[in-house]
Amino acid sequence: MKDLTPARADLDPIEIASRDEISALQLTRMRKTLNHAYKNVPFYRKSFDDAGVHPDDLKTLSDLAKFPFTVKSDLRDNYPFGMFAVPQNQVARVHASSGTTGKPTVVGYTAGDIDNWANLVARSMRASGTKAGDIVHIAYGYGLFTGGLGAHYGAEKLGCTVIPVGGGMTARQLTLIQDFKPTTIMVTPSYMLNIMEAFQAEGIDPRETSLEVGIFGAEPWTNAMRTEVETAFDMHAVDIYGLSEVMGPGVANECVETKDGLHIWEDHFFPEIINPTTGEPVADGEEGELVFTTLTKEALPIIRYRTRDLTRLLPGSARSMRRMEKITGRSDDMMILRGVNVFPTQIEEQLLATKGLAPHYQIELFKDGRMDAMSITVELANSSGDRAELARALAGRIKDVVGVSAKINVGDPGSAPRSEGKAQRVIDRR
Repeated sequence: MKDLTPARADLDPIEIASRDEISALQLTRMRKTLNHAYKNVPFYRKSFDDAGVHPDDLKTLSDLAKFPFTVKSDLRDNYPFGMFAVPQNQVARVHASSGTTGKPTVVGYTAGDIDNWANLVARSMRASGTKAGDIVHIAYGYGLFTGGLGAHYGAEKLGCTVIPVGGGMTARQLTLIQDFKPTTIMVTPSYMLNIMEAFQAEGIDPRETSLEVGIFGAEPWTNAMRTEVETAFDMHAVDIYGLSEVMGPGVANECVETKDGLHIWEDHFFPEIINPTTGEPVADGEEGELVFTTLTKEALPIIRYRTRDLTRLLPGSARSMRRMEKITGRSDDMMILRGVNVFPTQIEEQLLATKGLAPHYQIELFKDGRMDAMSITVELANSSGDRAELARALAGRIKDVVGVSAKINVGDPGSAPRSEGKAQRVIDRR
């Protein structure tokens, strides 16, 4: 693999600033954000007032722990635009991700937010080894999902040539990679494995492609997967992290020269790690739940957002900003399937809406070749139901509403697993 370490002179000065400089900037921006949220978002005004805190109570960064958390359901309860802190005519773009009750989680961006986002994705791409003039093949989904457009704007900001392919149609992906000769690909890691196997099935050595960098996000992946992809393609595989509620891709990124955890861009996002049970902050180096406060968002400032992702914070290495380890799991029941957030309650809602099926179910996640897959075991409400038709109906509902494909197994009445205690809704065999 090529040495793609970016020149120090190409970095943003804040990336290599002292910790004191970073902390001072964070405190200034955090005070502004708290006041912006309190003044312009009724939810935050009530939340702060109920907790007995005011933005003026923030004297040091550690004082943030006095403020209440924001959780995903808060965005859902204020659907669609109740969490926005600017008038509608200042909202330049709206994105959304899947919610737990069929309603998406809606996020908004001002023109300034879009510009910051593009700059941060460009910074992330540069850290990954991509440079101005490179050709970037984007296989993330476009539309309401933040991945495609987030990557797209960042690549353009960096000065790259963008190939906006989107997801799916693997044969076309292979053709364009061979014909257009991109040097960087941005894609979910599981789909990259699919692309790799498709090349091999065609008798094409992936090492003969032009790809030098793969920037993989939207789902957890392991260092073992990194080794496999890097060996197969003779390319660098680098992790990018983000979530729509906080911004989208580009909240944190690995550096190609170290690949030792994802540097959080702390000039725009303040991270905390908390005990997921007590909510109390834990020290850097201890594992817990990742919490983010945005420091520069205008349309949708987010205060102490509980991501439910489990990780730990580590000191900076290639950059001054702290690193987060690869995500090790979650503190809730959300599943990530091919980049789509899926909750058991979403499956349950579609099951309950399918007449002829009983409300008992169990979800199984497994590998179908290299790709993540889902099967759902359900049962007939009575023995006279048409199994095949009911399976098609439920699969169609899940695909249309939740956005994932699932294999439906319809059993006899009473055949779906039962529990005498807490139901084990999900079995993950991946």
